[in-house]
Amino acid sequence: MRIATLLLLSAAVGVSAFAGVAIRLTEGEGGEPGTVSVILEHKDPSLALPLFVSAEADDAAAQWRVWANVLGLPLLIAEDDGQLREPFARMGGMRIARVRVRRRRHNAIKRRRPTMPLRRRAGKLTDKTPVHRDEREIIARN
Repeated sequence: MRIATLLLLSAAVGVSAFAGVAIRLTEGEGGEPGTVSVILEHKDPSLALPLFVSAEADDAAAQWRVWANVLGLPLLIAEDDGQLREPFARMGGMRIARVRVRRRRHNAIKRRRPTMPLRRRAGKLTDKTPVHRDEREIIARN
């Protein structure tokens, strides 16, 4: 039923009108455990659509990423005061992070790559480099 509601709502409003897919923590009353909700957030709070509700945080986190990936919307975290923020720094549609060092050790095709060119520097041509012009071939061909 929720998928049908989502399709109907997306046809009427359009997915691009939504701010993103938010994850919201709700504390339980009394001795009950809290819940984690994945919500399709809109600028108008009356159009926000709950996508997934669970007591398990791992399941909700997985659904949160899946829904954001499927809909092409940013991940959001709902704060206690109701404000939404992004968990990762972004520039447009691209996530900003530290550049990771490329590791070649644990690659599947590591044994097929030569490692010698990684250790050697390219040679430099200078004025002292001998250049032999108009010489005969050293290799004998029969």
